[in-house]
Amino acid sequence: MNLGSLLSFSWRMLRRDARGGELRLLAAALVVAVAALTAVGFFTDRVRQALERESHQLLGADLLLVADHPWPASFADEARARGLAVVETRTFPSMVSRSDGADMRSQLAEVKAVSAGYPLRGSLRVAPALNVPDAAADGVPARGEIWIDERLASALAARVGDRIVVGQSLLRVAAVLTLEPDRGINFFSVAPRLLMTLEDLPATGLLQIGSRVGYRLLLAGDAELVKRYQRDIETRLARGQRIEDPQNGRPEIRTALDRAQKFLGLSALLTVVLAAVAVALAARRYVQRHLDPCAVMRCLGATQALLLRLYLGQFAVLGLLAAGLGCGIGYLAHFALHAWLAQLLATPLPPPGTLPLLQGVAVGLLLLFGFAVPPLLQLKKVSTLRVLRGELGSPQAGLLGGYLLGFVALAGLMFWVAGEVALGAYVVGAFTAAVLVFSLIARLAIRLAAAARGAAGSAGGIGWRYGLASLERRASASVVQIVALALGFMALMLLTVTRGDLLDAWQRAIPPDAPNRFVVNIQPEQVAPVRALLAARGLSPELAPMVRGRLTAINGARVSAADYSDDRAQRLIEREFNLSMRADLPAGNSLSAGRWFSAADLGAWGEAVASVEGGLARTLDLSVGDRVDFEVAGETVGVRVVGLRKVDWDTMRVNFFVLTPPAVLQGYPASWITSFHLPAEKTDLVNQLLAEFPNLTVIDVAAILRQLKSIMDQVAQAVQFIFLFTLAAGFIVLYAALASAAQERRYELAVMRALGARREQLRRALLAEFAAIGALSGLIASLGAIAIGQFLAREAFQFEVAINFWLPLAALFCGAALVTGAGWFAASRLLQTAPLETLRAGSA
Repeated sequence: MNLGSLLSFSWRMLRRDARGGELRLLAAALVVAVAALTAVGFFTDRVRQALERESHQLLGADLLLVADHPWPASFADEARARGLAVVETRTFPSMVSRSDGADMRSQLAEVKAVSAGYPLRGSLRVAPALNVPDAAADGVPARGEIWIDERLASALAARVGDRIVVGQSLLRVAAVLTLEPDRGINFFSVAPRLLMTLEDLPATGLLQIGSRVGYRLLLAGDAELVKRYQRDIETRLARGQRIEDPQNGRPEIRTALDRAQKFLGLSALLTVVLAAVAVALAARRYVQRHLDPCAVMRCLGATQALLLRLYLGQFAVLGLLAAGLGCGIGYLAHFALHAWLAQLLATPLPPPGTLPLLQGVAVGLLLLFGFAVPPLLQLKKVSTLRVLRGELGSPQAGLLGGYLLGFVALAGLMFWVAGEVALGAYVVGAFTAAVLVFSLIARLAIRLAAAARGAAGSAGGIGWRYGLASLERRASASVVQIVALALGFMALMLLTVTRGDLLDAWQRAIPPDAPNRFVVNIQPEQVAPVRALLAARGLSPELAPMVRGRLTAINGARVSAADYSDDRAQRLIEREFNLSMRADLPAGNSLSAGRWFSAADLGAWGEAVASVEGGLARTLDLSVGDRVDFEVAGETVGVRVVGLRKVDWDTMRVNFFVLTPPAVLQGYPASWITSFHLPAEKTDLVNQLLAEFPNLTVIDVAAILRQLKSIMDQVAQAVQFIFLFTLAAGFIVLYAALASAAQERRYELAVMRALGARREQLRRALLAEFAAIGALSGLIASLGAIAIGQFLAREAFQFEVAINFWLPLAALFCGAALVTGAGWFAASRLLQTAPLETLRAGSA
């Protein structure tokens, strides 16, 4: 048979099987898996293209020099001497206010002071008022003027022409800022933006000891000159200085999107896993129903090779059609992800490329042939005697090897889709462990059920005795059905009950009276009057000193970011620590190792010691007894670690990574910080505080957490949207497992009826068997969901979640009820079929 005839015949077979409903499960599983993966793939591809295309605008320059202290003038001078354009910015949080008296309004803003020429890439856009069309800005704000964004204008009820108090200056609002090309996302960037000229900054008096200021130099010019300058200065960077280019720039945006994409990718991979299970079950059922037609074709002269080519051709066409439909659904679905997540990027997303399309087609074909080819090998080996005897014999020796090939294909697919070894290994390992553990539990439970059946004798009735005996008689098939159902149930429970428990625990982690205001930048001479003002309003929070210090050495060895592979450790080494001093153990802190400060430590004659937060110690590989050196105000302060602390960060109190006795840091430049819970009826306290101390920064933590929660909600909604595909795949697995179970019982029920068994007896036996399968599947799935939920709570969210002890019991009954009901619906028609008709049709 030539290729054309082969494809024509395969197409006719596909159309016939499609009309008969033979391939619906296979096609549905493939479509769902491809749609989930391509929906995520199309969106992430658009984000990748946007970051690459707009990378220079996301920096506002070709090269960005970032530091937590002022850049030496030599860096800018050298860049200008090489023909590069240079502008400077300083960014920091500060409270700003409009008007005074009873009508005073205050708001935490992210202030950016820029020099002329900003930005070097991209452009600012401003509007003459709120909710009116904007236009490209001509330069930067003039002296005495500021531009504020829409959120700040709304918060302060400010209009163009109003005057805003910024520190010790009164500046006029000249425009509404609508677009800033290098705006990122970090802890303070959720606050509204205020843009001003760098020339007005000294008069505000906002930059004082303890101020968190980001100093940036933006450079642009010929690409070769920029690369040469970057290579030359990389070796001269000091502590706290780093370079950002289009490849590593805007890490906060990339981090937020990477996390969102990782969650979405995990959801899509879970869908692929369930789809693989559904494909394997559906292909197995398909093969069982086509044994007799293959035997007939063998009698008519078809060779084994011809049969294999025919079915492979049919499956190839099916795979391409299902993959194409899945890609179309995925393309439409990715617009929902775009609606939720694209706002994290301040740049339009370009159309997606063809890679997700190719990936979707490859996923469909790999899933189909990885798990459908092993059963097809049985069709190839079917004997012509089956026409007469209706038997296939035992599975071929290469069948398990074929399924192993399918698993390897699935594992490779997961690594490819995940895009990173760690994530792929995590999913493959978790899937493999779940299948193995579920299989062992299912096999052990079946044996125990068989033993219980024998011990119970006739007490359980003929229905239960026959149902449990049927489980043991088809042990391998029963294990496959139980594992498949357990995987589907586990996905459903993770989407519903366990996820709800995690969210509830997260909400309960923060006490209702937790501090919702932080006040920073309190200068030493302001400590007493600030404490008095708060006390007059019925508040008595603790004020803690902060001394800025940079970690320089551990046990006498100099440390740098290059000494650590962990990203968090590198960031900690690069930045300055907020050190503090106190004599007593703070509330919400407990010792996890070592000791707290003794009387000798508190005296000036004692050794300089420190207590370190346990998480920081693990990150930097510190332990009790280590000596740590900090650079404070140009001097080296060495301390011995005498204890490690466990800190309850959820209390929202002021906490520090490193604490020392007062004698260690006394005399070094310090600013002070405090936190307190401000009831809604006392919000005017903030205005009074800022009116008397305009340099203070009051951080409304509740507002910031609401902003961050809004971002997380966007990601959560997108993940839940992709989980809809996972949900669909789970239901397909359930249906495939139940349909396969009912089909396997078709011939057996006919034999039993021919031998005199009554329909009522068979009905009870079927219900008992389905109930046992459902109960065991639900129980196993609930245990898996609990284990995964506990792992996520501890490793991903760092809080404790109470175990739902009612979940296994509820899952047991719900699983039994669902499988019994669905199984009976699938099998009831078998009892209505005449035994002679079924026996004549054979056992397939």
